[in-house]
Amino acid sequence: MSPLNALALVCSLKPSPAPSSSELMARQVLDALVGRGVTGDMIRVVDHEVRPGVKTDMGDNDAWPGIRERVLDADILVLSTPTWVGHMSSVAQRVLERLNAELGETDDQGRPSMFGKVAVVAVVGNEDGAHKIVADLFQALGDTGFTIPAQGSTYWNNEAMNPKDYNDLMHTPEAVASTTATLARNAAHLALALRESPYPAS
Repeated sequence: MSPLNALALVCSLKPSPAPSSSELMARQVLDALVGRGVTGDMIRVVDHEVRPGVKTDMGDNDAWPGIRERVLDADILVLSTPTWVGHMSSVAQRVLERLNAELGETDDQGRPSMFGKVAVVAVVGNEDGAHKIVADLFQALGDTGFTIPAQGSTYWNNEAMNPKDYNDLMHTPEAVASTTATLARNAAHLALALRESPYPAS
């Protein structure tokens, strides 16, 4: 069998090449997955013209169809977002809205298009809100058809009222590194299990 592969959608509000804590954490997740035999790639969504809407292709030079093809080719989706005013970024919300179109798409056996794919989440912020964001993302991703592994999220929130960015840290906190390692281990295990034993056809 070909190696498992992962795609990270980084939902930073900052276009490249600006430094991004969300991208750093997504890279750390991908690196941990590589240690489990998973190849990986990354897209910073804000660098592309992803139009608003709930269709797979919104026309007018919409970049989502190309990103969607990359999602369809992946075994594992990594969705990484910053925390803004206690919520996921508007870019992450748009990704969820575009993924919602998959409810109307099926494979050649009648299964929703995202069945058999694993989704994990990474959240960073210099304010609280990570648990709520993870809950919202997992609800939406699960509804879309993704499978969520045990402890399939990792996050970092800075101390309240003490602004600092994740990418300004000298070292990755041990708790974050350990959580990311668990995420990668469980995600790779689940993706392999779903490849070997897919969900039943409709």
